[in-house]
Amino acid sequence: EVQLVESGGGMVQPGGSLRLSCVASGFTASIWDMSWVRQAPGKGPEWVSTINTGGGSTYYANSVKGRFTISRDNAKNTVYLQMDSLKPEDTALYYCARNTGDPNRPYDYWGQGTQVTVSS
Repeated sequence: EVQLVESGGGMVQPGGSLRLSCVASGFTASIWDMSWVRQAPGKGPEWVSTINTGGGSTYYANSVKGRFTISRDNAKNTVYLQMDSLKPEDTALYYCARNTGDPNRPYDYWGQGTQVTVSS
C-alpha cells in the first residue's frame, strides 16, 4: 500500500523556519519525482516545489523561491521541505505528493498533510 506521511508542521512567527518531512512507503520513492503542494483556508491547492528522482533538479513556485528548499534522501525514502523566512501568507496545510508525469493528473498519491501556521 502506497503511503506518504508528512510531519514537521507547527506554528511559527514571521521570519521563522520549519522543516517538513515526508516519509514514503509501499513504493520505491527514488524512481518518482516528488512534490510539495499546499492549500490555504478557502483557497485551492497551490503547487510549491518539485524534486526529480535523483535530487539534482528542483523547481519552485515564485512565491517561495529563495526561501524554501526541497531535498530528498532516497536511502530513507524521505523528501524534505526546508522553509525559511516564513510569511503569514505561507500559512496552509502542506501535502507531499507523488508525481505522475501526466499534466492532466499531476499527482496520484497524497499524504494527509501537515499544518503550517505563521503568525505573530
